[in-house]
Amino acid sequence: MITAFKNHLNTQFKELTTSPFLLACSGGVDSVVLAHLCSQCGLTFALAHCNFNLRGAASTADAQFVANLAFELGVPVFQTSFDTNAYIKKHKVSIQMGARTLRYNWFDQLIKTHNYQYLLTAHQREDALETMIINLSRGTGIEGLLGIPEKRDYIRRPLICFAKAALLTFANENHIQWREDSSNDSTDYLRNKIRHEVLPLMADLHPTALENMIQTQSHLKERSQLASLYLEQLKKEFFLTIGNEVHITIDLLCATPHILAVMYGLFSPYGFNDANAVLDLCQRENGKKLLSSSHLLLKDRSTLILTPLLTPSEASCIAEESVSIYPGELGIKNPIQLSISQTKEVSSKAHHEFILVDEDTITYPLKLRHPREGDLFYPNGMKGKKKVSKFLRDEKINVISKASIWLLTDAKDQIIWVVGHRADRRFASKLNTDKSLCFRIL
Repeated sequence: MITAFKNHLNTQFKELTTSPFLLACSGGVDSVVLAHLCSQCGLTFALAHCNFNLRGAASTADAQFVANLAFELGVPVFQTSFDTNAYIKKHKVSIQMGARTLRYNWFDQLIKTHNYQYLLTAHQREDALETMIINLSRGTGIEGLLGIPEKRDYIRRPLICFAKAALLTFANENHIQWREDSSNDSTDYLRNKIRHEVLPLMADLHPTALENMIQTQSHLKERSQLASLYLEQLKKEFFLTIGNEVHITIDLLCATPHILAVMYGLFSPYGFNDANAVLDLCQRENGKKLLSSSHLLLKDRSTLILTPLLTPSEASCIAEESVSIYPGELGIKNPIQLSISQTKEVSSKAHHEFILVDEDTITYPLKLRHPREGDLFYPNGMKGKKKVSKFLRDEKINVISKASIWLLTDAKDQIIWVVGHRADRRFASKLNTDKSLCFRIL
């Protein structure tokens, strides 16, 4: 097996031969065999072990075993201990989900703190098949049928192509010891039920069933890669990036063959997994939107606009953000760049980049802030007053762009300028104005 593993490294995981990495080690046969294989190949790595304190003295013995293994192999070891039961009660998640979150958060910290390039996990062939069946039972696309990817971000899984039986044979032939986790024998968990009942039944039904499933995954992977190339080409054609927004012309998108498959492929990476909902959005009225856990998808006339969601803290900062401007200041740099200068010039023409204000009409301190519900102003060039929200809507400024609108107000909170769009005529310089101030966007 060592020869096969070396060949696999040289063809598929060359990066592991030149960069230090972490190896997640539970003490079970899979991760212990992986540690021995990496050691025999002369790779530079450290072990990382989590004690979840779920099995009493057995959990403590696992941690000691991994420490001894690290000493035997002559590699560093990192260990941590979690109160997993307290975590799952607080966050109302399953043991499996809680343990997964705890360990990967810790792995991520180790990677960043100690400058490791990769994290190795010891998932093997049957793990990938179990994941395939779990995803299939829940409903999935091609990606879900691929099981566990060999590479994702900094995670590497070099044992995915090796059967569990091969790992056990290697361990026994080389007199390698490992720890047994009694919870792996319980069929209370879905994955264990598939491992102990479903996979053996499939092997009984057809002697090469498992090998055939692996081959099927290989075929699906090739087709998935082909589909990815096609989707990337469509992204180049359809996705226009403007700042942090992506604009997609609806007519072009909807004219694409196999539209539901295309929509799933284009928008599922942003959390929009219901292609029918995206198609329905394309046909709905202006201003309708879909939300995922990470993004907003907005229907804006003939365009879909995709943008990342603000975190609650970011949204709070934007809502509360304001800057005061005092007499004599020549400008500000944040949150936008604005210059302030005295001038004798007067102008009745509308400008987006600057306004001329009658200095005698304003009361300091001025303030730069975002619009609020009910804001009113007297737009230059129009009669009467108007709500800022109505003005922005009439100017065809979409919901997303409205979040970046700034208002220049005086000490009485009267609006002087909807910055970059329209001045308030109450403060505009006139022909008889003695002193004008020029506010200009830089």
